[in-house]
Amino acid sequence: MANYVGAIDQGTTSSRFIVFDRSGSIVSVAQKEHEQIYPKAGHVEHDPLEIWRNTQAVIADALAKKGLAPRDLAAIGITNQRETTLIWDRHTGKPLHNALVWQDTRVDPMVQEFARDGGYDRLRDKTGLPLTSYFSGLKLRWLLDNVPGAREKAAAGDVLFGTVDSWLVWNLTGGRCHITDVTNASRTQLMNLHDLAWDDEILALFDIPRACLPTIVSSGEVYGEAVDLLAGVPIAGILGDQQAALVGQACFGQGDAKNTYGTGCFMLMNTGETPYPSKCGLLTTVGYRFGQGKTVYALEGSIAIAGALVQWLRDNLGIIQASTDIEKLARSVEDNGGVTIVPAFSGLYAPHWNAGARGLIGGLTRYANKGHIARAALEATAFQTREVLEAMTKDTGIAVKELRTDGGMVVNELLMQFQADILDVPVLRPKVIETTALGSAYAAGLATGFWAGTDELVRNWAVDKRWQPTLDAGTRQRLYAEWCKAVERSLDWAK
Repeated sequence: MANYVGAIDQGTTSSRFIVFDRSGSIVSVAQKEHEQIYPKAGHVEHDPLEIWRNTQAVIADALAKKGLAPRDLAAIGITNQRETTLIWDRHTGKPLHNALVWQDTRVDPMVQEFARDGGYDRLRDKTGLPLTSYFSGLKLRWLLDNVPGAREKAAAGDVLFGTVDSWLVWNLTGGRCHITDVTNASRTQLMNLHDLAWDDEILALFDIPRACLPTIVSSGEVYGEAVDLLAGVPIAGILGDQQAALVGQACFGQGDAKNTYGTGCFMLMNTGETPYPSKCGLLTTVGYRFGQGKTVYALEGSIAIAGALVQWLRDNLGIIQASTDIEKLARSVEDNGGVTIVPAFSGLYAPHWNAGARGLIGGLTRYANKGHIARAALEATAFQTREVLEAMTKDTGIAVKELRTDGGMVVNELLMQFQADILDVPVLRPKVIETTALGSAYAAGLATGFWAGTDELVRNWAVDKRWQPTLDAGTRQRLYAEWCKAVERSLDWAK
C-alpha cells in the first residue's frame, strides 16, 4: 500500500515537491528557484518551460532523497501561484509567450477602458472580483491581442489557455487533461461564482473564445494519471495557493481564518456555503470543493507587499544583510519611534484597491534610526492585516476568534506578537508551516481515500506556538490611527 501523498507547490519564485505521510508530516522536500523576467516597468514574466523543467527536477530530487518510487505515492496534489496566465500550442505543447505573472500590470489601460462603462465593480456580482490587472481574464485578452496568430488559433481550439495548474496537469498527463479547478477558475474573472461555469457574457465582453478554456473541475477528484516520472500515480487535487493554505490549516468551519505571510499577505476566511458579496474591498472567491460535495466560499484580503518590504530594506537600502536580520534590528529599539511605513510600491490592494497609492515613510525625526525603520517595516504587515480582518468582520458580521498563520515570515516572533497585539486576537503558528503544499496533498488524499475525511485532517492540525495579545487598548488604537493617517497620505499619489 502507498504510504505517502506528493504535492507540487509551484510558487511565484520557486517550485517544490513535498512528500507527506498520513499524519501530515513532511517526509521529503526539494526546491528550485526560477528566473523573474522584467521586460519593462510593470511587466513581470516567467518562462513556462523553465517552470516545467524545474517541477520535474524537484520531483526526481525529493523522491531520490528518501529512495521513493511512484508506487509509494497514493496520489499527487498541485498548488500554484494563482492568476499567472499562459497560452500554449495544443499540438506541440510549446508556449506562445512567457507567462504573465499575477503581479504584471500591463493591462492597466484595459482595466480603465472596461471600467468606464459600469465602474470597477461591474463584474463583482458575478465573479466576486473588481476590475484590476491582478486577474487572469484581461491578461489572456492581452496575449490573444498581442501574440501573432494566437486569437485565430485559440478560436479554433489549437491554442490553449491556462493558469499554472492547467499547464502542470497538461504536461504531467502528456497532454491528456486540459483542466483547472474551481479555486483557480474563480481567479480568472471569467467564471460565474454561482454556477461555477465560464460566463458567456463576460467571455463576450473580454472577447475570449471559449474553445481555448480548460474544463472546470472540483478541487479534489481523480483527474487522470501521470506519465513518465510519476507514471501511474493519480493526479487528484488542485487548489490555488491561498485556498490550499486554508485547507492545510484545517479551516473547515465558517469564520475560520488564516493568513499567509510571504512576498505579499493573503488572508482568507471560510464563509461556508454562502458567497458573501464584499462592500469593504475584499474578494469573494471559492474556498474549495471536494468531489461532488458542497462548494465552500471564502472572503480574501490580498496585500501586495509584506516580506517584499523586508527584501527592499535588504536589497535597495542595505540596512540589513539578510532578511533574517530584520528581527534583531527591530528588537534594538523599544518601539517604532513614531515612524510609519506604507509599502505601496505599486498601489495598495485590499481593502483600498488604489492603483495610484505610493509608498511612504512618515513620522521621521532626527531621533529615528534604522532600528525604528526595521520595526515599522514589520508593523506595516500587521497593520495591513488588521485592515483586512476588520473588513471581513464588517462584510460578514462574523468575529474572528483566532488567526492561523503560515508562510516564511511566521518565524519572526516579534512580528507574530505584534500581530496578536494589534488585532487583539490570539495568533497561532502550526507545527507544519508548509500549509500550501499540505492543503493540495489533503485534497488529493481525500479524493483517493488516503484520508477518510476532513475530521481526520482537523485532528492532524497541531499548534507549534500561540501568541496572546498583551497591548493595552489605548496604545493599540493610537498606533492604528497613526497607520490609517499614513495610508490616507499615500492614496492617489500617482495619478
